[in-house]
Amino acid sequence: MVRVLLYLVVFACLAVGAVWLADRPGEVSILWQGYRIETSVAIAAIGVVVLAMLAMLAWALARFVLGLPSAFSFASRARRRARGFEAVSRGMVAIGAGDPIAASRHAVDARRFSGNEPLTLLLEAQAAQLSGDRGRAEAAFKTMLDKPETRVLGLRGLFVEARRRGDMTAARAFADDAVRRSPSLAWANDALLDFHTSAGDWQAARTAVERRAALRLAEKAEAKRQRAVLLAAEALQARDGEPEKALAAALEATKLAPGLTPAAVLAGRMLAERGDIRKASKILEAAWKEVSHPDIAAAYLDVRSGDSAQDRLNRAITLTKLRPADPEGVLALAGAAIHARDFAKARTALKPLLAGGASVRACLLMAELEEAEHGAAGKVREWLARATRAPRDAAWVADGLVSDQWLPVSPISGRLDAFVWTVPPATLGSHAPALDDVLADLDESAPLIEARAETVTSEPAGIPAMPPPKPSEPPPAAIVEPAPRPPQEAKPVAETQPATAKPDAAPVKGEARATPVIFPVSHAPDDPGPEEAQISEEKNAKFRIFG
Repeated sequence: MVRVLLYLVVFACLAVGAVWLADRPGEVSILWQGYRIETSVAIAAIGVVVLAMLAMLAWALARFVLGLPSAFSFASRARRRARGFEAVSRGMVAIGAGDPIAASRHAVDARRFSGNEPLTLLLEAQAAQLSGDRGRAEAAFKTMLDKPETRVLGLRGLFVEARRRGDMTAARAFADDAVRRSPSLAWANDALLDFHTSAGDWQAARTAVERRAALRLAEKAEAKRQRAVLLAAEALQARDGEPEKALAAALEATKLAPGLTPAAVLAGRMLAERGDIRKASKILEAAWKEVSHPDIAAAYLDVRSGDSAQDRLNRAITLTKLRPADPEGVLALAGAAIHARDFAKARTALKPLLAGGASVRACLLMAELEEAEHGAAGKVREWLARATRAPRDAAWVADGLVSDQWLPVSPISGRLDAFVWTVPPATLGSHAPALDDVLADLDESAPLIEARAETVTSEPAGIPAMPPPKPSEPPPAAIVEPAPRPPQEAKPVAETQPATAKPDAAPVKGEARATPVIFPVSHAPDDPGPEEAQISEEKNAKFRIFG
């Protein structure tokens, strides 16, 4: 509508102008080169307009003729550029599809049509990596360093290639250069953090964590936890040489993460050694409320050196009040009760754990309880046998690796704060291997073993009887006992430690087998027994898992 109005206004102006000229007639006379031209004003105005239009047409024609070479050149470049981008797009599709031959072919086409365009260099590098040509890939990434817009991309590619060939020095140099040029790069900051933690440079690693948090490359809670882990690692490293520094780092770590077990245990023990019992107890109690761990319980029970067994038992009771019905608290209470010779309390504490499926530590505590209260070697052997078949207790697990001690970095992946206190997943629901499979897998140089398969027909008082086997299952193997020996040659309990069976042996599908219990012995099965000198040394051997 606006355009129509505009056109009407223009035509109206032209009409007014024409009428104005018609109402004011006049003559125009032109004398040029002996020629005289006389006409009216209206005709002269029309002639001027026509001449102007002809001049403009001639100028446009001249420009078109003169610009034909450059126009042809521009069209050629446009066609080549279009073909180059088409080759790049098809090459990227081939890379995504995993076709190295097609990707290399399209990379050659892109190089021919587009030259050193950034996408062309990227396609060449990706195609070389896909085909396994590391040299060509590195050459493409090095070419990217010459262009400001692709320099960071080239650094990342060179970093990846350096890590693949195991040159960590070069990889770290590329990551450092990338952080200097672009501090907000997530991959470069993560790589520097991994390098610092792998080298044990905890202070530099903390600086990297703080930089990542400032750039919002990590969540605040994650960065806080990582700082606590690095402080704990620094405290453990400096404990022997710089105790003051170690204590300060451990205390700071407990402030950032009260439930970080190694920091809380180290801070509690060092404060207890300095005589600050109250502060040590407070830190250990706060850690225990966050997470129950046997190291925290042990440090809490030992917070005051020289205490009696009854005092340790009272502190164990305090732990159970902080976390009622917690298995770790129950185990700590039972161990302290055994040392205090309060056997009734120990049995009462362990009863819920035994009813719900006793773990290895619970069975070992029952063995210690039976040995301390009654000295019954048969019951001790029975509980040791159950320990070999019992589910495993929680341990430090990271990337499938089970460790007895906490580590700040996973030895498998190098990941920071990878270890978690949990039951190893591989042992959940697993069964002990069959005896024949174990014997078949033993090496010739392995020590002789004595295989025992327990079949309980009658249980002592206080121990529930095991259910009989189902009719469809074969009966379990009979107990293999050594020949009777004189009383003075009885084998001490300390020698009957359970051995670990090989995990790769498994029962045949569809066949039920009795779970064996394997005990290492220091003599062959037909050996008459230990020498008299050995017996005198072994009579005082006791089975203990505490202190």
